[in-house]
Amino acid sequence: MFRSLSLVLFSLFTLFSHASALELRDPLTQGALVRAKVQPGSQVTLNGTPVRLDEAGNLVFGFGRDAPLNQLVAVIAPSGEVTEFPLTLTKRSYLIQRIEGIARRIMEPKPEDVARARQDSVQVKQARATDSDRTDWQQNFIWPLTGPITGVYGSQRVYNGVPKRPHFGVDVAAPTGTRVVAPADGVITLAVPDMFYSGGTLIIDHGYGVSSSFLHLSRLLVQPGDEVRQGQEVAEVGATGRVTGPHLDWRLNWFGQRLDPQLLVPKMVEKP
Repeated sequence: MFRSLSLVLFSLFTLFSHASALELRDPLTQGALVRAKVQPGSQVTLNGTPVRLDEAGNLVFGFGRDAPLNQLVAVIAPSGEVTEFPLTLTKRSYLIQRIEGIARRIMEPKPEDVARARQDSVQVKQARATDSDRTDWQQNFIWPLTGPITGVYGSQRVYNGVPKRPHFGVDVAAPTGTRVVAPADGVITLAVPDMFYSGGTLIIDHGYGVSSSFLHLSRLLVQPGDEVRQGQEVAEVGATGRVTGPHLDWRLNWFGQRLDPQLLVPKMVEKP
């Protein structure tokens, strides 16, 4: 009996020590940004790829819209001990949105428009590839504005009956000129007033590969290199680019992984 009790206690201790080795702050689901903590001085990999840590052992990673449900985090303690944590993501289902009346130029862009869009894409990818030492991603994010949510992350859009790629942001409808604020501290890495598809476009680097993108803006109030604080006004809502009406399209990235901003913020409370 003593042997059995010892095994039980040993198992509980092992589970406890494993659980304390990787503290998860956010839910494990497709589309999630996950903030976590390990023992300072450790090394961490996600599916074999190194993930950077700050001095306190904080780290961040993300899972795309259709990420495999089985993931593996490995933690190498300062002692050299390796602990593996199999993670199981929650599978999500996504809405199908049908939008009619899209102009032919949008559905069938001219060669010069395609070339311009490709140049825009290069700029955006470069900004989202930023791997700065900022740790603003540790903040509790806030909504950049309030209003009716007219588009959600992951939804499949069908334009004029033709299925297109999924939507990777959350759309908040608001009149043109409505002020947009920074959801967390950061630094501006891209500010372009008129991209082909996204119109006025702003990207805020929150550090460690985490960034917020604002699309279809009518006015930019900041420029690249500006540091911004959470709640600071950075732009105004518009209907620029290829859209059907004024709204903010807010996107969240961990490097090239497109994530769901709504998972980071509380339920929106609209102003009366």
